[in-house]
Order: sequence, then C-alpha cells, then structure tokens
Amino acid sequence: MEACFLSSNSLISKTAHELVPLTKSKLLKRNLHQPDSVKKVALPPSRICCQLGGDVDGPIINDDWRSFRARLVAAERTISPPQDPSSTVDLDTVLDRDRSELTIGDKWAHAIHEPEKGCLLIATERLDGVHIFERTVILLLSTGPIGPTGIILNRPSLMSIKETRSSMLDFSGTFSNRPLFFGGPLEEGLFLVGRGPNDGDGDGDDELGKSGVFEEVMKGLYYGTKESVGCAAEMVKRNVVGMDDFRFFDGYCGWEKDQLKEEIRAGYWTLAACSPSVIGLAGVASRGLWEEVCLLMGPKKVW
Repeated sequence: MEACFLSSNSLISKTAHELVPLTKSKLLKRNLHQPDSVKKVALPPSRICCQLGGDVDGPIINDDWRSFRARLVAAERTISPPQDPSSTVDLDTVLDRDRSELTIGDKWAHAIHEPEKGCLLIATERLDGVHIFERTVILLLSTGPIGPTGIILNRPSLMSIKETRSSMLDFSGTFSNRPLFFGGPLEEGLFLVGRGPNDGDGDGDDELGKSGVFEEVMKGLYYGTKESVGCAAEMVKRNVVGMDDFRFFDGYCGWEKDQLKEEIRAGYWTLAACSPSVIGLAGVASRGLWEEVCLLMGPKKVW
C-alpha cells in the first residue's frame, strides 16, 4: 500500500493540488518498511501485564466532562442570538439552566479549538487531492510532549488480518478473521476496543480499565498494541467483550511537537469532540463517517 507522511512544512507551504507531485517525487519513493524512511513519533509505552479483575495503581480518570461540555454546547445553541450585534451570550445563563434541559442524543459532535486526547481531526477541502488524507477522520490517541499520535478511522482495507499477512500485525488466531483498517503511514499494529451501547451493564468497561493493559482514549474507549492482544483475546474468551467491540488498524499517524497545531492554523484540519458511539467499532464500511461527523457538527463547521 502506498503511503506518505506529510510534514508541516509540506502542508503549509503548498496547496493540496501542489502537494500531490511533491509527495510522489520525494516521499513515495521511500520504502516505509525501512526504519529510517519516516520519522516515527513514539506512542505511549505499552503495558502487557493483564490484570483481569484486579486493581491498578492510581485512579482511572472519569472523563464524563466531555458529555457535560457537549450538553453546554447544545444548550448554548438553543439560546436565541442577541438582538444587539455588539452583545454576547452570557455563559452564566447557560450554566444556571435546569440540568434536565441540557440533554444530548447518543451521537453528538461539536467543534473545539485545541487538540485533545480523544478528539477528531476532520480533513478540510485543503486536503482534497491528497490521496491518504482526503476526507479522513482521525482519532487522536495522545497529545504527549513528543508529539500527537492518531489513527485514521475511515479507511477500511476490505481485507482481514489473516489476508494482509502484515509483519506489523502478528495477532493471535482469535482475531485473524477480523477486518483490517488502514490507520496511517507510520508502522504499528493497533486496535481500538470499547463496549457498545447495548452491551449490558457496563462491567466490561470496568474490566477494560482495570486490566492495566489498554490506554484510555475517552470514556469507554481504549486502544492497545500487538503486545496487549493476548489479554484482549483472553477477555473475548471470558465474554468480557465481544469480537464486534474491536477494530484493528495497520499503521498510525504522527506529528512532531508543534506540527499539528501549525496544520490546524493553516486550515487543513477542523477539530471536533464526539461521543464514543460516533466511532462505531462494529461497523466495517466507515466511508460515510466524514459526512456523518460534519452533519452532527452542523453547517459551516468544516470549511
């Protein structure tokens, strides 16, 4: 599979249509199976000790604040615009409203201004013509000091893990028939795991967090590497999670420390917060995800 890794300089100094010949002439000639072919942004260190049903050191972060923020955004949208153009909406009015009025549906997405773990990068029209990133939706897995990392959600390969025979995906037989997604141009085998909205009383979410193996992305959604797939397979055997609660990726995306913010300022990405149900791990054909997120965000949120 051809892949390229676009640096901040290449994105900002060129338009999308100018990027294509630059990419082909300078980047696609590199063999991504060679370690020095691209600068690899490190993922957080993996933990491979499976502590099923046990406790982990330190508290598990409860990020229900995302849903609360989404309710505030929804409530603010319902307030009529002020008659005086010079006046602004008083946020205290929003905060003082009856909590019962601040309701949101199962699926929601809204624009945010700064990248954060668990947010989405929505490709804008400036990436039209860039074959890897055109109309992509990227989930940010981390925003650490080394640089942000993420995976492309809407690039299904239409092949199973077994069929690809990728050396980066040495997964056990438990998942060999699962569909594989292209996650990005940097080499790594990753997977997302999370309990669906109809998967019982949520005990599976507790065991996913308490295992100490998976990194939490947002409430109820985690990611792991091929080093932690053994624990994942064990959870399937114990019916803690189901096969449809996983999605597997070949590759990921990475940026240097300030590179992503520069690309956002240049207009290549729109940021969005979303509910875990938007990601929809059980679905295979995710090519309509870009359109769905744009619709949830409302008009004039992407371009």
